[in-house]
Amino acid sequence: MSKSPKSVAQGDVKALTGPERAAVLLLALGEEHGAPIWKALDDDEVKEVSQVMSNLGTVSSSLIERLLVDFVSQISSTGSVMGSFDSTERLLQKFLPKDRVSNVMEEIRGPAGRTMWDKLSNVNESVLAAYLKNEYPQTVAVVLTKIKPEHASRVLGALPEDFALECVGRMLRLESVQKDILDKVEQTLRQEFMTNLARTSKRDAHELMAEIFNNFDRQTEGRFMTALEERNREAAERIKALMFTFEDLGKLDSGSIQTLLRAVDKAKLGTALKGASATLRDLFFSNMSERAGKILREDMESMGPVRLKDVDEAQMGMVLVAKDLAAKGEIMLSQNNAEDELVY
Repeated sequence: MSKSPKSVAQGDVKALTGPERAAVLLLALGEEHGAPIWKALDDDEVKEVSQVMSNLGTVSSSLIERLLVDFVSQISSTGSVMGSFDSTERLLQKFLPKDRVSNVMEEIRGPAGRTMWDKLSNVNESVLAAYLKNEYPQTVAVVLTKIKPEHASRVLGALPEDFALECVGRMLRLESVQKDILDKVEQTLRQEFMTNLARTSKRDAHELMAEIFNNFDRQTEGRFMTALEERNREAAERIKALMFTFEDLGKLDSGSIQTLLRAVDKAKLGTALKGASATLRDLFFSNMSERAGKILREDMESMGPVRLKDVDEAQMGMVLVAKDLAAKGEIMLSQNNAEDELVY
């Protein structure tokens, strides 16, 4: 029979480790009251607490009472508390390295889910497929066996057919994956994909101002930007870098362009493209059917001269639709600077 931890045997509350405290409390709460807490723990936490619990042995009622009193006193001594992203980040920064805090906060701002695989199952299939198509088929096979089957089917359908079939073959031959390999895949996804997916939730005053400038018409934007450059050139340059303009739609991949075309107001599309560069115009036409492209060209020719104000409004409408689709995870946008592409 295994021995109980020394701290438990001696009834020393202060010497109890975190997992020991959790194990004792969950035992005291019992099945009915402890169930919601167990459900909130991830697999690793369940294993850790279970391991400790199995070695507790007999826990005296006096130890349980002292532990509960200690817990309640710690909570009550702080008064009321308020949890938010900012307050949590400030707290973590007091005892964790800055880069680790940044990774934690960026991940929890990402899609809902306790584990990495839960989170991936809540990422739009086209966004996830756009990332996975650049990975090794074996890596993709591992990922697809870990996420929900219904989501994996949609991701496979969004991948290039030959690549998807290769992944299916790897999945059929896939045996149990070693923990170190699975950990490495999970770490890569967290660092390269989930971090980028969550990063756009981090906003500062310059990001907010960039959105405001995005909604100005050209004349107002030019007037304010010129004035800001005279007063604070650094702030103006930062806002420019964060702004997402109509021409930035040219950075979208073909799948995202087609998704955007399905979502925009067709009556406004021709007006928006009237003021677009030839390169951007050709990009949109290349992602339409021949018939749809011909009809749109004819509509644009029949418009004649179009007021700049109308063009601005139509283009801004398309940008807003693109941002809305990106916020839902249905398309990918890239920043207006030279950094890596991010998923918004």
